[in-house]
Amino acid sequence: LLLPPAQTTRSSRQQEEQRRRRGKRVRALACVVSAGPICPAPAASTTTPISNMGAGGRMTEKEREKQEQLGRANGGAAYQRSPTDKPPFTLGQIKKAIPPHCFQRSIIKSFSYVVHDLVIVAALLYAALVWIPTLPTVLQLGAWPLYWIVQGCVMTGVWVIAHECGHHAFSDYSLLDDTVGLVLHSWLLVPYFSWKYSHRRHHSNTGSLERDEVFVPKQKEALAWYTPYIYNNPIGRLVHIVVQLTLGWPLYLALNASGRPYPRFACHFDPYGPIYNDRERAQIFISDVGVLAVSLALLKLVSSFGFWWVVRVYGVPLLIVNAWLVLITYLQHTHPALPHYDSTEWDWLRGALATMDRDYGILNRVFHNITDTHVAHHLFSTMPHYHAMEATKAIKPILGEYYQFDPTPVAKATWREAKECIYVEPEDRKGVFWYSNKF
Repeated sequence: LLLPPAQTTRSSRQQEEQRRRRGKRVRALACVVSAGPICPAPAASTTTPISNMGAGGRMTEKEREKQEQLGRANGGAAYQRSPTDKPPFTLGQIKKAIPPHCFQRSIIKSFSYVVHDLVIVAALLYAALVWIPTLPTVLQLGAWPLYWIVQGCVMTGVWVIAHECGHHAFSDYSLLDDTVGLVLHSWLLVPYFSWKYSHRRHHSNTGSLERDEVFVPKQKEALAWYTPYIYNNPIGRLVHIVVQLTLGWPLYLALNASGRPYPRFACHFDPYGPIYNDRERAQIFISDVGVLAVSLALLKLVSSFGFWWVVRVYGVPLLIVNAWLVLITYLQHTHPALPHYDSTEWDWLRGALATMDRDYGILNRVFHNITDTHVAHHLFSTMPHYHAMEATKAIKPILGEYYQFDPTPVAKATWREAKECIYVEPEDRKGVFWYSNKF
């Protein structure tokens, strides 16, 4: 009461400011504790911040409402969808951000990874043939699964190197790349040239509902009548995941399962199938010969050592390779934040950006970073894997919200995607399709 009027007013303002700041701190603390919808989105932002995604998008009110629904269905962690507008940058601008040496392919360095992986494969094989049989039976029950898992992961790394050969990312010499790729992929029962050409078309048409080659999602009306009974219960979903991981890769090669529809039967082993053109047919024959040669060698081993010996030493690790291949590819291209486009909206750059980098922990290095640098790989597929991490760091500032990364643990992400990403449907914007699971 003894303060002058001006000082009284100033004191009141200070008290009001202190109360307002305390209120902000309380609300911020509540946001951290609850991680729920009590935290209002900043008025100037058009995206909803989340804890496990690396990008966002420009959303309409309906899209934002959809994101909130997705968030409530997933424990409050809304997905920030990838932008679907034409990017404000070009492929050339992205390339300029990458150090030039990242595009240089070294024969010595590329072969060092081949030797590294094959030495580990040989050491593990030696342990399986010489050391494990000397263990007591009880210890063998644990040693064999350990061998299968580790060997399967290392062989997946070999598979990735062969995949790089198909992209001409191994060396500056196409003939050398194809020779190395043919040998490595044939050893893993993969028709090298057959998959090289179909995979090239995948890279040329990523995100296109009409022309992409693999993991092409269906629209709701195209689903089989029994689909809800499989995906809407945990048992059916689990069975689907197991079948997909164990049989998905051989069924894709043999029957084009989950692949782009063709007017007639499509098979990666058929040189005259609709997947290939006349210039490619001779090399499809070569791929078949490579797979056949390895198959005959395996039959020889069966006759010498027995069927179950071959299964233990080679068959189970190969099954794990196939499972990793399907899982890695599935998670790279399946996520509620990723759009698909029809012919009215699709273009190559937006399609290439509709991919997801993931974190597999220590396996990122075992798999030569094909898991956490997939966005860069789709933009520049001839870049060798040993430069992809540096390139990814360089392009993130350019891509901004167009770069997508999800660190969700692999098992959790697989279950979530199998539950949430059943079909695609358009929303506000014609020609742009998003995953859904509503029946």
